Amino acid sequence: MTWNRNNARWMILTFLLAALMLSPIQAAQAQDDANSQGDSAAADEDDVFTDEPVLEEILVTGSRIKRSPTDTTAPTGIIGSETFDQRGYVTAAEAINEFTANNPALNQAAGDGSSSGTGQQFPDLFGLGTGRTLTLVNGHRFVTSSVGLGEAQVDANIIPTGLIDRVEIVQAGGAAVYGSDAIAGVVNYILKDDFEGLEFDAQYGNASKGDYAQQNYRITWGTNFDDNRGNFAVNVEYASTPELLFKDRRLTNLSRVTQGNPADTGPNDGIPSVIEVLDAHFWNFNQNGVIYNIPAPPPFALTLVDGAPAQFDEDGNIVPYNPGQILGIPFGKGGDGFRYSDLAGLRTAVDRFNVTALGHYDVSDQLTLRGEFLYSHTEGTEIPQGFAKTVLSPAPLDAIMIFNFNPFLSPEAVATLSQASPAFGAGAPLWLSRHFYYDLLPDNDQVTTTNTYFGVLAADGQFNAGSHDFYWTVSASYGQVKGQTEAWAPDNSKFANAIFAVPDGMGGAACLINVDGNPTNDDAACSPINPFGFGNISQQATDYVSVKTGSDWTNDQVDFLALIGTDLFSLPAGPVKSVFTYEHRYEKAEFVPFEADQLGLVGVGSMVLPQSGKYHTNELSAEVLVPLIDEGMDIPMIQSLEIDGTYRWVDNSLAGNESVWNLGLRWQVVDSFALRTTYSRNFRAPTLTQLVAPTVVTASAVGPDPCDSDRINAGPNPDIRRANCEAEWAANPGYAPLEDFQDPAENFTIAQVSSGGNPNLQNELSDSTTYGFVWQPDFLEGLTFSADRIEIDLTDGLSAFAPTDFMAACYDSSPQPADICGTFTRQAETDEQYPGGTVLTAISTTFNAGLVEYRGEYFYLNYQVPMDQLFGGGYLSFTVDATHNSRYEVSVTGTSFTRFDNTVVQPDWVGRLNINYGFPSIPLQLSYQLYYLSPVLAAPDATIENNPNPNIDSNVTQSLSAQYDIGAFTLRAGVNNIFDTPPSYPVASYGDIVGRRWFVGVTARF
Repeated sequence: MTWNRNNARWMILTFLLAALMLSPIQAAQAQDDANSQGDSAAADEDDVFTDEPVLEEILVTGSRIKRSPTDTTAPTGIIGSETFDQRGYVTAAEAINEFTANNPALNQAAGDGSSSGTGQQFPDLFGLGTGRTLTLVNGHRFVTSSVGLGEAQVDANIIPTGLIDRVEIVQAGGAAVYGSDAIAGVVNYILKDDFEGLEFDAQYGNASKGDYAQQNYRITWGTNFDDNRGNFAVNVEYASTPELLFKDRRLTNLSRVTQGNPADTGPNDGIPSVIEVLDAHFWNFNQNGVIYNIPAPPPFALTLVDGAPAQFDEDGNIVPYNPGQILGIPFGKGGDGFRYSDLAGLRTAVDRFNVTALGHYDVSDQLTLRGEFLYSHTEGTEIPQGFAKTVLSPAPLDAIMIFNFNPFLSPEAVATLSQASPAFGAGAPLWLSRHFYYDLLPDNDQVTTTNTYFGVLAADGQFNAGSHDFYWTVSASYGQVKGQTEAWAPDNSKFANAIFAVPDGMGGAACLINVDGNPTNDDAACSPINPFGFGNISQQATDYVSVKTGSDWTNDQVDFLALIGTDLFSLPAGPVKSVFTYEHRYEKAEFVPFEADQLGLVGVGSMVLPQSGKYHTNELSAEVLVPLIDEGMDIPMIQSLEIDGTYRWVDNSLAGNESVWNLGLRWQVVDSFALRTTYSRNFRAPTLTQLVAPTVVTASAVGPDPCDSDRINAGPNPDIRRANCEAEWAANPGYAPLEDFQDPAENFTIAQVSSGGNPNLQNELSDSTTYGFVWQPDFLEGLTFSADRIEIDLTDGLSAFAPTDFMAACYDSSPQPADICGTFTRQAETDEQYPGGTVLTAISTTFNAGLVEYRGEYFYLNYQVPMDQLFGGGYLSFTVDATHNSRYEVSVTGTSFTRFDNTVVQPDWVGRLNINYGFPSIPLQLSYQLYYLSPVLAAPDATIENNPNPNIDSNVTQSLSAQYDIGAFTLRAGVNNIFDTPPSYPVASYGDIVGRRWFVGVTARF
């Protein structure tokens, strides 16, 4: 028989069914459920390790069978509650970001004109995508936080830090136990369930530059009641993190871009095809207004006054305009144009307010009732690109037509422009290219607000039936996220009314309203706009044109879970443990654009339709743990040997049926050494957005164009990319010359992009393998070392194809896939506005086309030095965790592959060292951390031929903190990034852009 995946699936199913039918079933002791809300599931990598190991059988993340926490087969990382105090974290996201197998979510702009994000932060294990990491809270699936009908992912900012007992992170898989999305792994936030007393906590911190004030306040109260049969706890907390601008940090204030290098003679000359430009500006516009003879971006279109280009100063006077060193369209070096680094904010501000209540009550020894409630309000404030009317943009965002009768033009300005352009003096128009960054709208912020409600009612217990004991849990949860994204934008029609100002006959200005081609002045509400200079727009004009743009969305989730576990029968090595689970889940989402967006009043005028969707699942699973050999059998080199298996069947009302499974083995060779391995099939169902989102056409930037002169020698196979681009350019002689081609659609809203859902999507699947060992040598008491190999192969990947992805797939493939290359079109010839080859249309959607191959290793070491033997007390512990990303290869089409390992998005090595020292005679604890990123390439296949900075240096940041106990008070203080180490040039995300920052805090317990 040929071994394949179907064989494995049926083998597991047969194994599980056979285990069910075997008899007689012998009784097994059911242990108290300390699962999801209490006892420690493993030695905490950041805690002090002064307690004895926890040996009782509990539920550990990655399994629903009660077992010893030391007997897991999958690699699991732990972040303990003490980490938050030691490092001064104000959100759970900060802790997750420093787990080395997770790609950090920083709320930080990439520096390409994109915004810094909504403020939501999601775990992303191994960089496989946030939608492929499942988030649980106390073992329960949580309602998604994503905007609209987006990915099934949970914002780490909503987790109450004051109640976190630990965070367990299971790497590679978990879908057989928990269902969809657990491909890269599972993050389980486990909250304290026996908090007693009253605790106040306050913390304040700031950057050494004084511009990054962070604060966190929380109150936690809990009490036991009825002779300790019950416990109830409430936590209230508030935290805030400010925004940063690009100008706030030296590296990002460089305003760096890359341009084609005229000195380059070919792909093998050792000369970069691109050069870096510092102090880059968009020379075509600024926030005062640059004047053009025609609405086209080439330099010859600039209006010249006394032989020099002209602009308005802040007061509306005509003054010379210095475009700087023009390097092409749209960038120049220096000058008076709009700085590239000012397009968007650097970091998003986040404000969060949480209220959490937890309780349980032991009705009897056989029954416990539990309840959980969480409310979270978060606000993320970002600075998007803002509103502009420039010669680079298509209608209705193109340059502003101005006439000599405009009453906001001074007589001197009219005379000067008439002399420069006699046609203007005779009544012909000129054009104004301007970014209305701060003076048109009430503000330039985009705010994303979410209100999260989540509640769980559960009962768990145990009972005896015949000769065996059972433990069981029944729970029902409901979660809802009500969110809103809003910003100010001008109403296009009102802006068109207000920008065309005419004299009102009384020495003032009025709006010229065009009705059926006949100019009238009958809109009493219209207030004309003065666009000349900066800060000259009246409040009345702002009020008239401004309208809110954005959307409201609601995500609902209902989940019912029932499980029962027992020992099926006994083998010579011990009882065969089992758990059987039924889960029903209902998901619904609604997305309602604001009225202005539905009517197409803003942006490029496209109407954005409301959308909604829902689905439900029914899921059955069975899990068994089979001991094959135990210590009493006295078999050399096998102290114990056990296997576990899980099978899950899922019926999704939209995506259909899926079967997934997991096999695990643990071999305790001797007391000090154990081997472990897992092999699993996992899946992710397409989301509602990916399936049913309506098609919307908007003008948008398309992102990096592979045929740009600064990218044509890059990609997974530069020769293939260049050959494909050269062939297309040869077939289209109207295109601009390829050697200095720079697609303006890359950064500006030029192309008409169609985005929408794909109803033909199927589940994506992955096969994951882990194997490794745990070593606790007898000769070095207190040392634990583990190493695990992780292999993930994903097929039919749900890939979000943006236009840049379609283009990369087209030009990096040989032969070129016609269906992919047909998703975008280019301008046939160069005209006054755009060069030939500019992308004009494109699509954005989701395909089942992705292939991902990940290979890596995760290492963990903890050494608790026996200080009582060395120094007569105290403690000293060393903890190292490190992730080696040895291979991360992605294919969009299945024909061309790109390796992202050893790049800035997936470093070769990520490491963290923690050292904790507690003094023997005083209640003082010192903590030190070092965080390491290895040297990498700037991008896949980066070389000096295609990148002026192909190699990115390693990055090391170090932090130090202290805690001191004074009776009921604990004082803490620390400095993060103590040496103010910047990110590795020129990548702002490769390291810590915020820089050195300090914090002080106090906890009072009563």
